Amino acid sequence: MPEEPAARGEHSFVDAEGITIHYYTWRPAAPHAIVQLVHGLGEYATRYEDFAQRLVAAGYAVIAGDLRGHGQTGMQQWGGEVSKLGRLGPGGVRATVAGVHQLSRIVRSEHPTSPLVLLGHSLGSIFAQMILNSRADDYDAAVLSGASYRTLRHTNSGPLNKNFKHLGNTGAEWLSRDPAVAPAFVADPLTFDAQAIKLFGVADVLRMLGTPTHLAKNIPLLIQIGSEDPLGGPKSVELLAAAYRARGGLTDVTVDIYEGGRHEMYNETNRDEVIADLTDWLDTRVGVLQK
Repeated sequence: MPEEPAARGEHSFVDAEGITIHYYTWRPAAPHAIVQLVHGLGEYATRYEDFAQRLVAAGYAVIAGDLRGHGQTGMQQWGGEVSKLGRLGPGGVRATVAGVHQLSRIVRSEHPTSPLVLLGHSLGSIFAQMILNSRADDYDAAVLSGASYRTLRHTNSGPLNKNFKHLGNTGAEWLSRDPAVAPAFVADPLTFDAQAIKLFGVADVLRMLGTPTHLAKNIPLLIQIGSEDPLGGPKSVELLAAAYRARGGLTDVTVDIYEGGRHEMYNETNRDEVIADLTDWLDTRVGVLQK
């Protein structure tokens, strides 16, 4: 990592329903490609500061927005009422996904020659899958972290900390084996533990279900999860990868499953290995397009 971290830019745009979406940028001097990060439920974009700095050190620009109802987007949307964080607002899931793609279009318009990678974590990986089904041709590669095969059978809708509650008293032990992660998550005023069905409602949760369709572009895809990830787990992502190969038409699908890892592999005890695997993969898929 460079001695001086990359400056974080702060920006915003207004979505189709009039909600101001806040987003952030981290850039090296001459990026190989741009990684658009989509965060998970109950968190926000700048929680990935260290991760973004590591990608910048490897030569990649990072752009990440606070989803509807999350981070600074949610704080402005709900007048600073923390208790309302997580509520997506008008248009619900469909509008939130459209906002993610709107940011992609902004990136493309500002950097038309730079390869663009869509990287979604957890809920962000679900939104990324929804976008890829219809707009894969807007991206040069995709990465799914903490993902699942989007069916009721293969995505855990129950308490995600169930198998980890004996390890601590924060309720967030399912996130990582790193003992600092769960307490930091609980102490952060902008993070929250929530179930999608309670926040979004049944209709919007059902809208998030689905499987890969034939993608408009044959892009490389990387899936990274921990073997102990309670959201989906190894069987779920292997089914997802198989569907992208068979129905999605993708010929370059890589699945990395890290033994003992939990949900947030970029915050895990072996994060150095995981991020190195990611940047190596990026180098061979999109980094070469700019070099």
